Amino acid sequence: MILVTGGAGFIGANFVLDWLAQTDESIINLDALTYAGNLDNLSSLEGDARHLFVHGDISDTTLLSNLLATHQPRAVLNFAAESHVDRSILGPEDFIQTNIVGTFKLLETVRAHWNNLPADAKKNFRFLHVSTDEVYGSLTKDEPAFTETHRYEPNSPYSASKAASDHLVRSYHHTYGLPVLTTNCSNNYGPYHFPEKLIPLMIVNALAGKPLPVYGDGQQIRDWLYVKDHCSAIRRVLEAGISGEVYNVGGWNEKPNLDIVHTVCSLLDELRPKTDRQSYNAQITYVTDRPGHDRRYAIDASKIERELGWKPAETFETGIRKTVMWYLDNQPWVANVQSGNYREWLTKNYAERSGTST
Repeated sequence: MILVTGGAGFIGANFVLDWLAQTDESIINLDALTYAGNLDNLSSLEGDARHLFVHGDISDTTLLSNLLATHQPRAVLNFAAESHVDRSILGPEDFIQTNIVGTFKLLETVRAHWNNLPADAKKNFRFLHVSTDEVYGSLTKDEPAFTETHRYEPNSPYSASKAASDHLVRSYHHTYGLPVLTTNCSNNYGPYHFPEKLIPLMIVNALAGKPLPVYGDGQQIRDWLYVKDHCSAIRRVLEAGISGEVYNVGGWNEKPNLDIVHTVCSLLDELRPKTDRQSYNAQITYVTDRPGHDRRYAIDASKIERELGWKPAETFETGIRKTVMWYLDNQPWVANVQSGNYREWLTKNYAERSGTST
């Protein structure tokens, strides 16, 4: 059995679903069900005895201790995080509490449990921490991609809080010997992605006839990783990663944001054309850039391929088509996640950003 934190969110839920599709090993799934945690993501597991969902927070050390003592998982995988840069700019405190304080409390509880394990179980136990490439800061157009030894230079409250959590995880290995693994991934996309992030927001707004807001000139570059490829990388790191090591996980797909928006529009023009046959590109609107917007992220995923034999299965072209089709086929899910809180956040984030449509 393994214990997953944040397993009702975007990446966590995809990992839980893929894990149970690939193995019979059970999962304890701990999630606080904040705005991005959604049990609808896991509806296909209803009645599956291999999946034990627990509503709770990683800062609840009593609950965590009881779960570890009762179920004796062989690994803990930490997906739990506040993860949206825009939200961290508007309200950074939640990011400090979850990503730093929460990770600390989780580490402390896991360390106490690990210290009391029998020798064989202690040797085989793993704590896998899921992090982001944003901890490395921003690259210029011609700089080489981030490797695992790149200096940390976080530029937003979100990335700073994740950088702090990475350092805590590292310190618990070097100080206490806790067998940890850390993965730093590039921008994920795919099914169950909360529709405040770029790709799902473009799909949802396009279908609703709303503006497609693009920050600044839209030339911010990201490396895009299909979420199911990310899940397979995490499984491989858990299986064969060396304790104390860091593995960068990327899709080898550097794309400017504006290119992503045009690709989504082109796919929608093909798969769900408007009745007037006009392109969804007409809904693109340039808005004021967000403060401190990093210009480029790029992951060098050579280490995980060289040492663990992992590489992504999807190209961006295959992954983005699967993603758009998933949203078209799952409109009830989209409607359910667009709660009042979500609409309020969209209004707050974009209300003061003006621009001209193009």
